[in-house]
Amino acid sequence: MEIRLAYQSRPAGRQSRVCPLALLAGASLLMSAGCEKKEAAPPPQPPAVKVAEVIQQDVPIYSEWVAQLNGDTNAEITPKVQGYVLTKKYQEGFPVEKGQLLFEIDPRPFEAALDQSNAQLAVAQADLSKAETDVARDTPLAAQNAIPQRQLDNDKSAEAAAKAQVDAAKAQIQQVKLNLEWTKVYSPIDGIAGVANSQVGDLVGPTTKMTTISKVNPIRAYFSISENAYLEQAQRIAAILHSASKTGTRPVEYIQANEAPYPSTGQIILINREVSSQTGTIQVAAEFANPNAILRPGGFGRVRIQTGDNKDALLVPQVAVIEVQSAYQVAVVGPDNKASFRPVKVGDKVGSNWIITDGLKPGEKVITEGFQRVRDGMTVNIEPQTQTASAEGK
Repeated sequence: MEIRLAYQSRPAGRQSRVCPLALLAGASLLMSAGCEKKEAAPPPQPPAVKVAEVIQQDVPIYSEWVAQLNGDTNAEITPKVQGYVLTKKYQEGFPVEKGQLLFEIDPRPFEAALDQSNAQLAVAQADLSKAETDVARDTPLAAQNAIPQRQLDNDKSAEAAAKAQVDAAKAQIQQVKLNLEWTKVYSPIDGIAGVANSQVGDLVGPTTKMTTISKVNPIRAYFSISENAYLEQAQRIAAILHSASKTGTRPVEYIQANEAPYPSTGQIILINREVSSQTGTIQVAAEFANPNAILRPGGFGRVRIQTGDNKDALLVPQVAVIEVQSAYQVAVVGPDNKASFRPVKVGDKVGSNWIITDGLKPGEKVITEGFQRVRDGMTVNIEPQTQTASAEGK
């Protein structure tokens, strides 16, 4: 590079000279700036992902049905006599014991009826005594032909009628005593008492439903299997349910409305004999221990029963499965750490895993975390904490 030093002319009397050292320094800076090379940016790092290995093992097959709870026994409390309610002796919604007093109906009309029946019995007994006396007196007289035989026959008829009147009066007393006892309404079972439909002062009768008491320990979960679903696997379901109902060895799980599993398993205790002509289903009931009355009649949930085993199933974590417009795919990492998206077919969910029926092989690695940053064919960096699918859980 050629450097020229120039001197600028000045008017006479004021001529000055530019410093040569300053010009040399500026030229040196220009040379260094022009000759400096631009450094290249570092290449991007492969995205970090977590993977799980596809495992192959036998897993149980479960079937689920919507179920509704109901008491083992539901006793509708109705009075046997008509009258006005005097007192209510139980606390609504709380446990009651068998034989506990629930309601008391006004007993005074029945006490009066009992007094009247006792009086009628006394009259009938008096008539019987007179008839027996007549028969005892006229029997020897008729034998001596002192009186007509007809008179003795009439005495005996009167005696028989008087005995019948006594028996009728005694039966009436028994009925009135029963009515008097029925003015106190007791619980026929141990259970949970519902809200009272009859309050103090109400007129009740044999058609009045005063309340309901449900035996909730154990409690039943009723569910229905559709005829089509039953016919698809009739042999297996029939064998399982029949075996469960006979031996009680097939456990039944109950999933509550909040998706929490009920801690105790139950047993199938009822399979209806027929397919309902109205719903096309077969009714089944499972029974569960319910000592703390956590489950209440009318509640909805799901029953879950193991109906078979899936041999050599392929399992991957559910988080590894990507659903796109009702299609499923997974991101597979090859031996060269390159990721590729592969369509798969899924089966049942088993705990936190998913059964893959087509598209994967045992031992392959699928991405469980970080596939959002991955593109097809991209190299990825597998983090050391490698997860493995597990069939534990249900």
